[in-house]
Amino acid sequence: MENTQQLTDHQIFFIHQLLLNYVEHGIRVIDLNEQQIIYNEKMKSIESMKAEDFSDKKIMDMFQFQDARDSRLLQAIQQGKTINNKKQTYFTYKGEKVTTVNHIFPIRYNNKIIAAAEIAKDVTQLERLIHDNLNRQGNTRFTFESIIGSSKELKDIIENAKRATRTSSSVLIVGETGTGKELFAQSIHTGSARGNGPYISQNCAALPETLIEGILFGTVKGAFTGAIERPGLFEKAEGGTLMLDEVNSLPMSLQAKMLRAIQEKKVTRLGDHKERSIDVRILATINEDPIDAISNDRLRKDLYYRLSVVTVFVPPLRDRKSDISLLVSSFIRKYNQLFQMNVEGISQKTLALFHEYHWPGNVRELEHVIEGAMNFMVGENELTVSHLPPHFKIKTGNKNDFKKDQIEQQGEPVHEQPGEHSLEHGESLNEHLNKLEKEIIISTLEKYHYNVNRGAKALGMSRQSLQYRMEKFHIQRP
Repeated sequence: MENTQQLTDHQIFFIHQLLLNYVEHGIRVIDLNEQQIIYNEKMKSIESMKAEDFSDKKIMDMFQFQDARDSRLLQAIQQGKTINNKKQTYFTYKGEKVTTVNHIFPIRYNNKIIAAAEIAKDVTQLERLIHDNLNRQGNTRFTFESIIGSSKELKDIIENAKRATRTSSSVLIVGETGTGKELFAQSIHTGSARGNGPYISQNCAALPETLIEGILFGTVKGAFTGAIERPGLFEKAEGGTLMLDEVNSLPMSLQAKMLRAIQEKKVTRLGDHKERSIDVRILATINEDPIDAISNDRLRKDLYYRLSVVTVFVPPLRDRKSDISLLVSSFIRKYNQLFQMNVEGISQKTLALFHEYHWPGNVRELEHVIEGAMNFMVGENELTVSHLPPHFKIKTGNKNDFKKDQIEQQGEPVHEQPGEHSLEHGESLNEHLNKLEKEIIISTLEKYHYNVNRGAKALGMSRQSLQYRMEKFHIQRP
């Protein structure tokens, strides 16, 4: 017997919601009160947000534009504008940068606008790949003169890095994420005899494990389904430099093959038996303590020794806060040019706040804060606390305003009866542990008159580990 039962309104609504969450484009709809009424799963994924984040908030509370006119959804709902396939870049209130290609239009009922819809294609990753591939073409944009700062800590590191330009030895650049390791790598290449050769940069963490070997060493036709005759990055860097970013992200088995290629100066393409000679200098970066990476099986010890013929330690921003003013001025000039603005500087209160903050994201985080703040400026010529992005205010625990005595205070803050191992104001646990480790090492070395062998034995570590930490903490024999 034929079933003629009709679907209920609730069932039809359920089907609509199900289909919305299956489409490959982000979909958002807002009403006349600028409240979000539809927000599908793809849009949540693009913006790394949840529908709950928008509860009782208007669209302009959640995203950062230079001014309200840049919100195309508001243009649609207020002016009835339709916008087809236009690229747009904006920041979420969490500070995430999003780039989409949008189709935005008003929704009319009985000839009256009742809502506005946005259909978005995510191109954030594509934009990043295009940016990253600029370096793959053998072009470098940075020299040592591009590295901004006048602190002694930075100058010492630059001098050490400059010495590495005289040879073709491998260099391991150690530093936290966002400290500027890529700047040092490009500067070493540019200043070396290989400066006119190709500079190939590859983020190892961004490579799919199934494709990584073929990308690095090349492939021959038939090596696997769809494989073509293609040189790898080692061959593309012939006569120049191959920079491997986050080398500790590579699988251990591939690290062994890389070690062999570096030592023997030969590579074998995937699916081939023929060895090909290479003349390539290797620069590598790592964003953690190499000793920890070795201990936790993220970096082969023999590869570490091969890469660290020269080691450059890039200091975190919290260790060179005297450079913050120069960095801020540089970023303001950069975004003045990009945004066609005329910001002249930063207020003393804001600069004091920057000096108080511990900058876990380092120079990259500082740049993003300046960029975000300038997106909030309209016609003003001085960047102030009020312009700082909401996510930065939340991080610093000052969502509404900042206590005057904290901002105007110069030098070290006063603490009320701190314990022997209390964290200082703005100090993270990792920073505190590093400080304690440095004090213990210095104390032990002084006890043994800076005899490294005896000091290492007393500390229960190898001579190499102690020497690494001495270089890391800039501990020198008197």
